[in-house]
Amino acid sequence: MNQYQASDKVIIVDHPLIQHKLTLMRSRDTPAAEFRRLLKEIGLLLGYEATRDIALTNIEIETPLMRTTMPVLAGKKMCLFSILRAGDGLLQGLLELVPSARVGHVGMYRDPKTLEAVEYYFKAPGKLDERLCLVVDPMLATGHSAVAAINRIKQAGGKEIRFICLLAAPEGIEELGRSHPDVRLYTPAIDTGLNEKGYILPGLGDAGDRLFGTK
Repeated sequence: MNQYQASDKVIIVDHPLIQHKLTLMRSRDTPAAEFRRLLKEIGLLLGYEATRDIALTNIEIETPLMRTTMPVLAGKKMCLFSILRAGDGLLQGLLELVPSARVGHVGMYRDPKTLEAVEYYFKAPGKLDERLCLVVDPMLATGHSAVAAINRIKQAGGKEIRFICLLAAPEGIEELGRSHPDVRLYTPAIDTGLNEKGYILPGLGDAGDRLFGTK
């Protein structure tokens, strides 16, 4: 569908179940309740891939049969950042996968004339420099919202940051890579490009509107 290939910074998650669910989400006939359920399910599966290489440490435990040493997650609890409002759809799946995670929110809206991101809200847990930060937003279109949100997270102390989205446009990938070359991107699909209004083509429409039934 595009010229991009997987790399160490752009991870294309092509699992058949994710691709199947994504196709159902793309259909204009999929109702909001089904769209919401599918987004949550894909969020969990993408979270599995994005956390595949996180650090472990060993602790001593006692099973019903013997004492032994086994691995658990190391360090501070990770932080899941939702870019409001559509990011909350992916967030729910990630919270099912990692219920102990801390949650931050970045409120952004896109100026309809300039397509630039405008921040209206930010809330984050402490010690971000000691936490893996997973930033979620269904659509990486122009990349402006993602870049602005990551700028804000870095200002708050975030260092190890990964971005998870449902769909990405080449323009958004280039913008994210140019502004934050240290941030790894996880997405199941890279679409053709953007239309004149900054929407991803073929895309799935406005993810927030479809998620909350406000279109």
